[in-house]
Amino acid sequence: MQDSSGQKPQEDIKNSPSDEGVVNGPSKPSDIAETEVDGDKGKDEEPQEATESSNGTSEKTEPNSEAADATDGIELTQEKFDDLRDKWMRALAEVENIRRRADRDVKDVARFQQTRLARDLLPVHDSLKRALLTLDEGKDDSKASVVEGIELTLKEFLNALGKHGVKVVAPDTGDPFDSKLHEAMFQAPTDEVPAGNIVSVMTEGFTIHERLLRPAQVAVSSGPAKKKD
Repeated sequence: MQDSSGQKPQEDIKNSPSDEGVVNGPSKPSDIAETEVDGDKGKDEEPQEATESSNGTSEKTEPNSEAADATDGIELTQEKFDDLRDKWMRALAEVENIRRRADRDVKDVARFQQTRLARDLLPVHDSLKRALLTLDEGKDDSKASVVEGIELTLKEFLNALGKHGVKVVAPDTGDPFDSKLHEAMFQAPTDEVPAGNIVSVMTEGFTIHERLLRPAQVAVSSGPAKKKD
């Protein structure tokens, strides 16, 4: 349609496809992204170093004395750490020593638990030895079987003790006296045995696992007898 002047009426701008983007907003999505990024940058930016005081003047932040106090605290903590470490090492060594002593005690108990029984059986050995000595003095054919039987019994007895670590201490005449294994009952002057050596053995001794169970009772030489004028 034409108006009275003969011109066509202009179409509504909103209905024009070419101008649609101009009317409704930015025509490019990148414009929107750039606007959002600029807005975020404005939010993230904060004043650095300087702070504004209440009276409007700017002041710089200075380190206070707490930093120095913190350094002193670190030095004290290092000293305490060294002290605690030293105590810990000493305690660890003490625990290790206690463990070793406990292990040794357990082993000793297992090895020497028969000590009391072995000591109580020693008189049986002494009685058998005396019986042999008595029979040897008046030995004849009728006693030969008895002597043989006692000797076998004594041998079996010593074998049984040996299985449990018990050994006989039987020094010979002329052996040096050892106070760790022998007990001197008396001294006897003699020209045949040097002074300080064993003259005779009265009772044999015993050890159990290298530990003295009973000392051997002996007579010790005091040297040559003094000649009277």
